[in-house]
Amino acid sequence: MNNPQIQFSDRKSEIDLYQLQELLNISAFWAKGRSIEDLSIAIANSEPVICVWDSQRLIGFARATSDGIYRATIWDVVIHPEYRNSGLGSNLVETVLSHPRMRWVERVYLMTTHQQEFYKKIGFQPNTTTTMVLHNLANLSLLPDTEVELEQSPK
Repeated sequence: MNNPQIQFSDRKSEIDLYQLQELLNISAFWAKGRSIEDLSIAIANSEPVICVWDSQRLIGFARATSDGIYRATIWDVVIHPEYRNSGLGSNLVETVLSHPRMRWVERVYLMTTHQQEFYKKIGFQPNTTTTMVLHNLANLSLLPDTEVELEQSPK
């Protein structure tokens, strides 16, 4: 896509969380309904965070978490439906991968439900040896008091 209005940015301070929430709601079945507060926390704890803008309109987003050397995971890769099949998705992932925080990482992981072929074109390979998940309890107050007894260390 050769459009001078399209810009990539890694400046978290420029992210309009309401535009991001809308983009996720219309572009990603797995991210519908995320709250502004939770998006803010996710962004604060991610590096890099890459946005794709068409002038003032947020049309793409991806973020990663990484230790900077051994492992990283790419999250929330989305392109607005009106801009798909233009090469922006590949450019977005490649921008994440070329970021200084990601450039030298030994292994980069991502999870995808239906886009395996897209990621294979970028160089990702299926990985069945490390797939495990822990569904963490979101609220410990849901547990009976007897299961949440933590011993406090002496002062």
